[in-house]
Amino acid sequence: MRFLLLIITCLLISSCNKKAKNFEPFTKVEIEPILIDSTLSIRAIDILDDGNLVFAANDGTYGMYQTVNKKWQIAQQPYDSLKLEFRAVAHTSTDFFMLSVGSPALLFKTGDDGKMQVVYKEDHPKAFYDAMTFWNDLEGIAIGDPTDSCLSIIITRDGGYTWQKIPCEQLPAIKDGEAAFAASNTNIAIVGDKTWVATGGKVSRVFYSEDKGYSWKVIETPMIGGLETTGIYSLDFYDELNGVAIGGDYTNPDANEANKIITDDGGKTWQLIANNAAPGYRSCVQFVPNSEAQQMVAVGFKGIDYSFDSGLNWTQLSDASFYTVRFIDDTTAFAAGKGGISKLNFK
Repeated sequence: MRFLLLIITCLLISSCNKKAKNFEPFTKVEIEPILIDSTLSIRAIDILDDGNLVFAANDGTYGMYQTVNKKWQIAQQPYDSLKLEFRAVAHTSTDFFMLSVGSPALLFKTGDDGKMQVVYKEDHPKAFYDAMTFWNDLEGIAIGDPTDSCLSIIITRDGGYTWQKIPCEQLPAIKDGEAAFAASNTNIAIVGDKTWVATGGKVSRVFYSEDKGYSWKVIETPMIGGLETTGIYSLDFYDELNGVAIGGDYTNPDANEANKIITDDGGKTWQLIANNAAPGYRSCVQFVPNSEAQQMVAVGFKGIDYSFDSGLNWTQLSDASFYTVRFIDDTTAFAAGKGGISKLNFK
């Protein structure tokens, strides 16, 4: 309740093969627009503990959708004369966070006075943060493109009041042309204390921490690389063992070679799935809840795709364009993209 009151106040003031289980496959998706605004490009959404939806987007715009009464609270976040663009959001049980791309990187947190407050600022000319999430109410992580010889990783251990950047001496070195993508706020996945971070560019790898970001190692993957626009754009883990990642090349979205990979050993090894088969480039993939890692949905600006067999085969359910998706139960999700947010009902 405290979080709900805080965010409303802020808005008002700011103005692999597995043993199959017998699932009934989805055959269609019904799309219900809940926010239509042609000026918005929304790549970051999150589902709060109470089921409400939050987002942050371009032009400093952010908001919350109260799912029970179907009402929106939307405002813009000022900061000097900058027009902020947000591509990463996260939450704890009491606070909402949003992180801008570009320099200066600005991380905002709901404050006790009802206003969004800057809790981290980075002025480096190469600063560009891509995704953010929390392990628990005290500990959270955001990742971004390298400003030195490693990925940019900032961590909080005090509920988001302060954030510290991990020195490159404590992280695996990046390779030439390696970075991350701010496409859907889903190139970080967390299960318990374990964390996986996806990269792309000329190489596509997964950075892994088993202890909430205190130590890291890096794992090679067979995902496509070679160009600044190729690589892993999104990953999701169903549990500590089963994960999936998707991407490709957004400048060649129909290409489907080596753009989908899966793991069943916690990310130690990755295997190609549906190689040289649709879908091509997608910016977000998510497991369907309660599907035992067998069902997954991918979205991108060329459509919504579904797999019922752990990614071996895919069916395009719609050509509707979205950047990112989050499930609220095993048949319902919210998806966002250019021009707004929709509720997806899978049947």
